[in-house]
Amino acid sequence: MTMKKADKNLRTHVLDELDWDPSIEADNIGVAVSEGVVTLSGEVPSYPQKRAAERAALRVEGVEGIANDLKVRLPDDHEHTDTDIAKAAHRAIEWHSQLPSEKITVKVEEGWITLQGTVNWYYQAARAEEAVRHLLGVRGVRNELVVEKKRALEDTRQQIRRALERQVGRDIERLRIHVDDGVVTLKGTVDAWADRENIERAAWAAPGVREVHNNLNVEANHAY
Repeated sequence: MTMKKADKNLRTHVLDELDWDPSIEADNIGVAVSEGVVTLSGEVPSYPQKRAAERAALRVEGVEGIANDLKVRLPDDHEHTDTDIAKAAHRAIEWHSQLPSEKITVKVEEGWITLQGTVNWYYQAARAEEAVRHLLGVRGVRNELVVEKKRALEDTRQQIRRALERQVGRDIERLRIHVDDGVVTLKGTVDAWADRENIERAAWAAPGVREVHNNLNVEANHAY
C-alpha cells in the first residue's frame, strides 16, 4: 500500500472515530493526514471537546503523531470574563482535597488559564489541570506547575519496571528505563501511540519521579 493511500485510509478511520465519540461535535472538525501525522483543524464549542478530539485521534491504530489546531469558540451564553474564570479556577483548586492550593497560582488571559507554582507529586499537577479544564469560559489550560524535587527511592527503576511488566508483558524487553535523581528516561519502541502514553503514565506514578523524558518510538504500521 502506498503512503498516500495509507494516509487516506487513516484519515477515514480518524473521522469515523470522531463521529463515534458521543462527547465530540465533529461536524466542524477537519482532518488531514501526512505520513501518519494527523492534523485537526476547525472549531469546537469547548476546551474539553478539543482534548477529547485529540484523544480520539490518538486511539486510531497507525497514528504516529498529532497536531491539534482546533480553535475553541464558546457559545455566547458561556462567555465569561477573565476575572470570573480566575475566581472559579481558584475555588476549584482550593476545594480539591488532594491539592496544595497555597502553592498554586492561577492566571487567566483571554480565556486561557495558566497554572504556576509547585506541587509535591506529578499526579497533583494533573489533578489541578483537570479541576479547571471544564470550567465555563475556559479556552485552554497551560500547566506550568513544577513537581518539587524529592529524594528518589533507590528502587524507583525496579518499581517502574514491575508496573510495566504488569501492563505490557513481554514487550518490556523492548524498553530501556534510566533513572537519575528522579528523572526517568524511556527509550525503545512500542506498537501504538496509546501504549506510549500508558507507559509514560506508569513512569510518572512511581514515587520520587519529578520528570519523565518519553523517547519511545511508535513502530510504523500502515496495514489497513
